[in-house]
Amino acid sequence: MDVEFADKGGNKRTYHRVGATGKIPKICYYWQEGRCTRNPCNFLHGEVPGGVDRVGISNGVNATKRPNQMMEFDNGGGPPMQRRPVNPKWGRNTGVSSGGGSGAVVESNRRVQGKVCNYWISGHCKYGNDCKFLHSFFVGEGFTLVTALTGHEKAVRGIALPSGSDKLYSGSADASVRVWDCQSGQCAGAIKLPGEVGCLISEGPWLFVGIPNFVKAWNTQTAAELTLNGPNGQVHALAVGNEMLLAGIQDGSILAWKFSIAANCFEPAASLLGHSLSVVSLVFGANRLFSGSMDKTIKIWNLETFQCIQTLGDHSSVVMSLLCWKDFLLSCSLDQTVKVWVATESGDLKVTYTHKEEHGVLTLCGTLDAQDQPVLISACNDNSVRLYDLPSFNERGKMYSKEEVRAIQVGPGGLFFTGDGTGELRVWKWLAQGTKA
Repeated sequence: MDVEFADKGGNKRTYHRVGATGKIPKICYYWQEGRCTRNPCNFLHGEVPGGVDRVGISNGVNATKRPNQMMEFDNGGGPPMQRRPVNPKWGRNTGVSSGGGSGAVVESNRRVQGKVCNYWISGHCKYGNDCKFLHSFFVGEGFTLVTALTGHEKAVRGIALPSGSDKLYSGSADASVRVWDCQSGQCAGAIKLPGEVGCLISEGPWLFVGIPNFVKAWNTQTAAELTLNGPNGQVHALAVGNEMLLAGIQDGSILAWKFSIAANCFEPAASLLGHSLSVVSLVFGANRLFSGSMDKTIKIWNLETFQCIQTLGDHSSVVMSLLCWKDFLLSCSLDQTVKVWVATESGDLKVTYTHKEEHGVLTLCGTLDAQDQPVLISACNDNSVRLYDLPSFNERGKMYSKEEVRAIQVGPGGLFFTGDGTGELRVWKWLAQGTKA
């Protein structure tokens, strides 16, 4: 593994709108990534005629198996999803309380202002203490901001903590993986890659990184390094399940590799075909693989036969992230919804609750707070991250960033991490009950 020590230099960030020519209208690159702020916009906010996939969308860490705290949440190899009648007790006013959150967003450090100051977030508010808007990176109860780690020049696409390592890894669209010392918070080095990182996960001591046309694998204990060939285009999502590594690819395919102990390598096992556009989210649970795509569908795969056993088409836009929790599957989309799915008597999945947001939802992560109560962390494309008690979906806090958050990860000791579009990685911590931020 070639590691170069991080430098302090930076490159200018450029974005290019991608579209067709001739009679086919140009689609808005930013809209497809869920972050167009123009109204009206000069480019198309809708599907490209003919269903052509014209832009990649990264899903970052959401296919990662959550370590340590994830006793109830699971993004890989969770408890079986039981066949049961649809659970009607999701959503607000269920009478279910999940810990210290009151359901109302309360500011910890200042008087309640109701709305964050976007100028302050970007470092340009001229009103100071006289500003009528909130000067804070978060509001809510039971958690606090520990520190911010800077060094990436572009968006953070994945965060991972390999087992047995005292290092935190973050992958970015700046074509690098940075290695952070968990004790000092300092960047220990950077791994330069031949293309931008689309996703990054860890499983045991292994670190897996998706880049265009390849998956890179490192064993953080033995320093073994492998390159997996086969992807056609950007690798947007990775997951581990049924003793296989699975990758969601830009061309709509899902590739699977099995690890060979004898040869000490990953050998191709299967190619799962069925999605018509990029696969941007993967999760393993209940002995099934769940995949979300730009084609607006979720597919459920039997990994024994590598066959699709059900297609879910309830979302009306890109399925950005998937999460398994207990007997439920949670999905989010740019259609501004989070949907909760449960297995019915027939074994098929059905929506039991739909949570609506005012903005597109980019990624989901499940964790337990300091009282071991389940919390859903949900990032939206208005540059905010919402925290909800489950199963009530009562909001207990918000976090704000300069740009949208695409990567969320849970760590040991009540820590959790977010990575935003500027390349900044923030470290958060759950507080013991009665402790103030």
